[in-house]
Amino acid sequence: MSTRELDAFAAWVEGLMRERGYDIDTPRGGGKSRIADEAGVHRAAVTRLLQRQSMPDLETMRRIAPLLGVSVRDMLIRSGRVSPEELPFASQGAPPGGRPPTIEDFARWLGVPEGRREVFVKVVSQFLEPDAAAAGGDAPVETPADAPAAAEGRRRARD
Repeated sequence: MSTRELDAFAAWVEGLMRERGYDIDTPRGGGKSRIADEAGVHRAAVTRLLQRQSMPDLETMRRIAPLLGVSVRDMLIRSGRVSPEELPFASQGAPPGGRPPTIEDFARWLGVPEGRREVFVKVVSQFLEPDAAAAGGDAPVETPADAPAAAEGRRRARD
């Protein structure tokens, strides 16, 4: 990794931090500590990145990305660790007909062996909404993009 690549990535992350209201520019602003605390990472990892000393590790990127409003995929690509071709969008493997993915779909995408998928579906179903759990692997799974609409639908159903 070149210094130029690290500098470009750090500048991008700095911009995202500022956009999200983290005060990283003043000594007592608390932004570096706040983002480290909220992400559950060491403050030193945030500081090393912002000082262009080192690239964060994968776990740090996984934890910081949601706070900055970006995907881990974008973080990895921007960091230069992977290319867009090496990490395609999930929609490229989406189920046919535009239907929402099922637990069975996720098992297949994760590489769960066919002989163990039934067990995978049963275990995962226990952690989902009662409707999805009752339907097992055939129930559509709520994705993060669906969450606001699904939550509104559940609220209306209760009212």
